[in-house]
Amino acid sequence: MNTKAAKDYLVQQTVEQAALEHVPLTDLETRMMYFTESDPASCADPIALNDEFEQEYEMPKYEAKMSRLLHHAHKRLKQEDPEKLREWNEAMRVLHEGDHYILVLCDTEPPIAPGDRPPHDSLKLLGTGLLVAAGLVAASFLAAQYSFDFDRYKKYFPILLVLAVLLVTGAFPAIYRLLLVWFRRETKESKAPN
Repeated sequence: MNTKAAKDYLVQQTVEQAALEHVPLTDLETRMMYFTESDPASCADPIALNDEFEQEYEMPKYEAKMSRLLHHAHKRLKQEDPEKLREWNEAMRVLHEGDHYILVLCDTEPPIAPGDRPPHDSLKLLGTGLLVAAGLVAASFLAAQYSFDFDRYKKYFPILLVLAVLLVTGAFPAIYRLLLVWFRRETKESKAPN
């Protein structure tokens, strides 16, 4: 597979994806996917193509649109046809040997459209919020029931807050190192002669 054939394949899959999603694609938008300054076989007059494109389109919007279509096409091929996915991977391998604009479109992370979110994503967020609220209510109920004295432990509140933030953000290695430092300091203080 040469670079022209690789681009033809990726453009064809993008056009098919656009048709499936009912997204209009102009001839100029598809021709721009062939843009490169280093391969005259796949892009005959890159300067004229670029000038024509810049007169009609805004680059960020175009890149977001095409990136989304390329990512959706790749996902579709992964689910439907292993042979076409193998061709996709071969096309990408060939294009990575040069400098081609279509690689920018493939590597750009498309913005998340409202329909692209996982189906129960907002329910997970709501469930997490309810779980945290229930934990706080349970902690305050238990503290009141057993006359727990928070004033005694308020000096540890900033540490617990930092640990909670690290836990929520998934920074487990940082939590581990923090706990090691803290426990070492506590054991040194308890072993120190008074």
